Amino acid sequence: MIEAPDRTPLGRDFFDRPVLEVAPDLLGHTLVRNTPGGPIELRLTEVEAYAGEIDPGSHAYRGRTPRNDVMFGPPGHAYVYFTYGMWFCLNVVCGPEGRASGVLLRAGEVVEGADLARSRRLAARNDRELAKGPARLATALDVDRALNGTDLCGDPGDPLCLLAGDSAPPARVRNGPRTGVAGEGAVHPWRFWIADDPTVSPYRAHAPRKRRT
Repeated sequence: MIEAPDRTPLGRDFFDRPVLEVAPDLLGHTLVRNTPGGPIELRLTEVEAYAGEIDPGSHAYRGRTPRNDVMFGPPGHAYVYFTYGMWFCLNVVCGPEGRASGVLLRAGEVVEGADLARSRRLAARNDRELAKGPARLATALDVDRALNGTDLCGDPGDPLCLLAGDSAPPARVRNGPRTGVAGEGAVHPWRFWIADDPTVSPYRAHAPRKRRT
């Protein structure tokens, strides 16, 4: 008999660990997004770790602000930010309360609710591209700032939830520089992904934005 997938939400203690432990362990887990149109489920294939006030690449590097306040709160909550005046990105707060570390959810495979995801990602050429990159992931899952601070350790019927299930086999996990991070933060190999998974986004080094003349 084939056992049913584990639908138990990840516990708070999973996230109450150092960010460099949590990030690779998230790979392979399923993120559930319950939308008004129905559920969308995503198997995580790529993430990035951000270490708060000791990490120049983190939003919390210069301390607490109204924008990053959720990062300093209890672990296991969603931190959603708006970037480039166009896109939302979804992060998971982790580590001890007050330390402001978090994991950016960069990419994943839509395993349920693909029709709903396609309706939000009309530019996707195929299902592998539905959540291939953090802005695409948030768009496909209908994530915006209204979900900032949402508890991901609650019930699978809540707006957002991360299921226990299984982590990706360690032998398939790779790591390297984070995408688009500039300065001192660019040297940290804190991007983690599942090797050879077609939903992982391509690496891009930071490129300064050109000023309009």
